[in-house]
Amino acid sequence: MMKQDMLQWRGGKLDFSDGCLVMGILNVTPDSFSDGGQFLDIGTAVKHGIEMAEAGAAIIDVGAESTRPGSESVSAAEQIDRVIPVIEKLSKQIDIPISIDTYSVEVAKAALIAGASMINDITALADNEMARLVAEEDVPVILMHMQGTPKTMQKEPKYTDVVGEVLQFLLERARKAEEFGITKEKIFIDPGIGFGKTLGHNLELLRNIDKFVASGYRVLVGTSRKSFIGAITGREIPAERIFGTAATVAHCVSTGVSIVRVHDVAQMSDVIRVAEVMKSK
Repeated sequence: MMKQDMLQWRGGKLDFSDGCLVMGILNVTPDSFSDGGQFLDIGTAVKHGIEMAEAGAAIIDVGAESTRPGSESVSAAEQIDRVIPVIEKLSKQIDIPISIDTYSVEVAKAALIAGASMINDITALADNEMARLVAEEDVPVILMHMQGTPKTMQKEPKYTDVVGEVLQFLLERARKAEEFGITKEKIFIDPGIGFGKTLGHNLELLRNIDKFVASGYRVLVGTSRKSFIGAITGREIPAERIFGTAATVAHCVSTGVSIVRVHDVAQMSDVIRVAEVMKSK
């Protein structure tokens, strides 16, 4: 089935007619690997969300729990306290979809009521209740691959065939989502760069990202400022990995990825515009 350029649902729309879209990252956390603590204040977080929308983001992805390697889980109640005031205020000031980055059904429900209209689940609907919620609310969902948990995932990641195993997992979870009544057009798959993967695994997935695109599901990729870029470039400070990130974004555009999840929205929007023109015949 051909993917339609316009994805519309009750809570929003995404137009893919010009190619790859930008998802802007808004971490309302004290301990995220790159920007932890910067947007804990509600006003500061809302302002940053508005700035990303104005800079070219098509989606704002709001999360209240760090999933960096070694991170501890955060209770649903604490996530709700952090994220709901931000979503309530931000949803009234921007006209693009807000995604909630959570695997907690309780948090997802509260976020949808507050004004979010997408769910980004790093466990790829491991909880059947989350699958039911997505189906009932008829919202888009992002299914990500992760080996282990954020606390354990980078201890000793192992694969026999990382591309084949990650793709098979995501296709199985996508089919499960469809069995719950989630329509294929609203399912995005994410190989989970940096989530239970070594440098070699990440590079192998990116080199073969076209295989994920060929699956028939739209693909989202998040490489922004991640440690594998630091390992290649020698940049230890995440915010200094912008040019390395740009290289991966350009590669994703060239292979037909639908959404890139990034911190630096304005810069990556420029990368996408140029890369899309270079790709066009």
